[in-house]
Amino acid sequence: MQDAQSGVKYGAFYVIAAAMLWGTTGTTQALAPLGSSPLVIGTMRILVGGITLIFIALYKGSLRQAGPWPLLPTVLSILSTALYQVAFFGGTHLTGVAVGTVVGIGASPIFAGLLGAVFLRERVTRRWWLATALAIVGCALLLAGGEAVTIDPLGILLALGAGLSYAVFTLASKHLLAYHSPDAVMAVTFGFAALCLVPLLPTAETSWIGTPSGLVVVLYLGVIVTGLSYTFFGRGLKQVMASTAATLTLAEPLTAALLGILLLQEAVPPIGILGIGLIFLGLAVLTVKKTGRAGRR
Repeated sequence: MQDAQSGVKYGAFYVIAAAMLWGTTGTTQALAPLGSSPLVIGTMRILVGGITLIFIALYKGSLRQAGPWPLLPTVLSILSTALYQVAFFGGTHLTGVAVGTVVGIGASPIFAGLLGAVFLRERVTRRWWLATALAIVGCALLLAGGEAVTIDPLGILLALGAGLSYAVFTLASKHLLAYHSPDAVMAVTFGFAALCLVPLLPTAETSWIGTPSGLVVVLYLGVIVTGLSYTFFGRGLKQVMASTAATLTLAEPLTAALLGILLLQEAVPPIGILGIGLIFLGLAVLTVKKTGRAGRR
């Protein structure tokens, strides 16, 4: 029993570590050369990240391990990864970064909790609902506090689609982890997702990728923010419920906000500071083990 609890604990910290790496995306994009676009950055991130994850899996021999690849979960994991990039960047473009991010990232744990309860028979606890509510409200306060709100119906639908895509990716990957190692699952998912997104590149401006700063941005986002982070995420997802993993990834906007304050000298209003506190509280509710007689047992 103690070993199982320890595994869940470390699994939660793996997911948070992955989310913290994802949170550096915004700061890295701010340092990208002129002419770069979020869609191209997202596509290159998946492409380089997919190659990195394949190399990791090949080095560890994960792809040579025998085991079935259930067709539906495999296809859903690949397509949801690719669709998330298009839906999220499209949503933030139409309805603004603040609203698009709050709707997209905030909706994903709710979708994951409901889908996990239906398809994976995961028990949605009151503790999870409390943590998720605190973190989502915190995200709303943090991201909307300093930006004018723009509501675009299509943008909202795309952002919701991004949240649903991420939830589907989490649940499908969780199912595949019962058959394969985290390295193999992430390598297959991101390798094929990259193939789905590469056709978008010829239609966009990509010359900035060849500049020194552009190359550094692409390599960092691909190798570290995608390759390393999803190695962490796969290990964490294997040990915690899909709904819990989706809520813990709300550490991403928290990290992005703190980096913006510390590195980019961005001013955060008091309502944003309150949002940071609520996200911290929500994550603590899920990660801090309850004490007492049962906990000691």
